[in-house]
Amino acid sequence: MAGIGLMLLGIFFFALNDALGKWLIATYSVGQLLLVRSVAGLVFLAPFIKREGWGAFATAPRPWLQVLRPVFATVEVACFYWALASMPLADVMTFYLAGPIYVTAVSPLLLGEHVGWRRWIAVIAGFAGVMVALNPSAQSLTPEALVAIVGSFSFSILMVCTRLVRGTSDIVLVTTQTVGALIFGAVVAPFTWVALEWRDTLLLALLGVTAMVAHMLINRSLALAPASVVVPYQYSTIFWAIILGFVFFGDIPSTGMLIGAGIIIAAGIYIFVREQAVAKTVASADLP
Repeated sequence: MAGIGLMLLGIFFFALNDALGKWLIATYSVGQLLLVRSVAGLVFLAPFIKREGWGAFATAPRPWLQVLRPVFATVEVACFYWALASMPLADVMTFYLAGPIYVTAVSPLLLGEHVGWRRWIAVIAGFAGVMVALNPSAQSLTPEALVAIVGSFSFSILMVCTRLVRGTSDIVLVTTQTVGALIFGAVVAPFTWVALEWRDTLLLALLGVTAMVAHMLINRSLALAPASVVVPYQYSTIFWAIILGFVFFGDIPSTGMLIGAGIIIAAGIYIFVREQAVAKTVASADLP
């Protein structure tokens, strides 16, 4: 129960972070937002980085992947805020919910994993859900929607890279992601800089802190309970996206978006449950 509670709380913090980001992106550019957010995040992480020690960074497995991973992390978060500037929160989150489905689709090529016919059907259903949510037409197929799709695919590659660097400390993973966003923001922000008010400076800093807190809550959740129990609760993010989007921005999701989100969530949960079952079967077969 503690693991489930922490997962739900972590997802709620992520949803708050996203709603706050949507509020701020109306005034500040993606680069400026990522710059201030990343500085605040690193200040928050500083004690944990010091405790972890430089050795954890120097001895992290697959150094080239440790560099490549923050690149995809930066692309996905930049695309997320870019799309969020002109799309409802729930719509953007729906596209990002398809990330785990993309991971399954590319895992035979990038991870060498076998994907059975049941999961392939779920993958196809997930893609159909994306199409239903996207409702491709001359009016709905906007550049922002395509940016959200690119961001969600980058998110899936980020997850693949994370699988490939198993054994890396959580602090190392979060820190390198934050540094990647910081570098991007430092390069891009000066071209679109808007003078900061003290209130917005605090809110931008809060954006970084809430993201770090959410990461820690979710990591702690996974330490307290099996992934098969807590991971499906990550899909509660769409509930909060709809609620916060309506309360703060007056967004009302379309019927197609809700149906598409439902299909994506069902496909994602099925894929996850099936992966857990396959992993147990393989583990049992390996026992003497």
